[in-house]
Order: sequence, then C-alpha cells, then structure tokens
Amino acid sequence: MAVRHRLIKTSRRTVWAVLADGTRYADWVVGTSFSEPIRGRWPEVGSVIGYEIRVGPVRLNNETVVRECVEGERLGLEARAGALGTARIAIELRPWGPYSLVIADEHPLQGAGGALHNVAVEAMIQLRHRAMLARLAAVCEERARHERPPGHPEAPGPVWSGGAARGGGDA
Repeated sequence: MAVRHRLIKTSRRTVWAVLADGTRYADWVVGTSFSEPIRGRWPEVGSVIGYEIRVGPVRLNNETVVRECVEGERLGLEARAGALGTARIAIELRPWGPYSLVIADEHPLQGAGGALHNVAVEAMIQLRHRAMLARLAAVCEERARHERPPGHPEAPGPVWSGGAARGGGDA
C-alpha cells in the first residue's frame, strides 16, 4: 500500500475547502488536465467527478466516485481509470499545531492495476503521491495567503518563535 504524508502549512479548513472543490481536482491531482463534478454534490458520498488525462495527443476521460466523506477529516475516493481498473484513494487530514498533516493512501482495487500490482507499481504511486501532495500544498498555501492578511494570528508562519509555541489551530 502506498502511504505518503505531507505537512501543509495551513489549517485543515483551508485544505478541506480545496478538496471539496471539484473544479480544483485537476490543480492538485497529477496527470489530470480538467475536472468537474458530474453527478451529485461533490464531495458527498456517491458524488462523481469527471476528469481528463492527456498523454500526448491521447485524451482519456475518467471518473472518481466519493466512497467516504467525513467533512474536514477524511475523503475516500474510488478512481476509475478505464482498462487500468480502479484504485482506492484515502486522504486523511490531521491537525498539526496550526497546520495540517495530510496522509494519502492508495491501493489498486480491480482491473489491470490490481492484477499487476507489485513493488514497481508501488514505487510509481509513491512518486505520484509526492508530486500530488506538493501540488496540493501549493494550492492550499496560496489560498491561505489570499484568505488572511499578513500578521493575522492564523496566517501561515513559523510554529516556533522566540521560545514560545504559537497557539491556534483547527476546531
């Protein structure tokens, strides 16, 4: 199972706002060029987001279904990738002081991805997650910069300053 984590220097509320915006999926999911909610209210359980993957001149349209949603904490997705099959992707948000620890866990479920799952596939998923979490961090931290003025107590900044830990965090 490919599990990777990243500290994102903003609140869980901000990270969740990005995850809950189906039109932003392509901004942080590696390989997607376009996304939009197509059924239900994203990210409610059962809702579906459609996205496009471009590989050179080839365009593939796929879907991701929400299988679990605990607002502000967990998002469980089933990505459908045509002939490659499906994958389970779990994204968990944990408070870490004023920041968010984001944990991504992905595992092939069905189809060729599940049948051919091995150490090499696992390594590829790890590389993809590293890039995906870096992109998610960039999108979330940029959003936080625009939401709060500099100097605001919840604005991104150092956790440790002058010997005293900063207060605050998520509710």
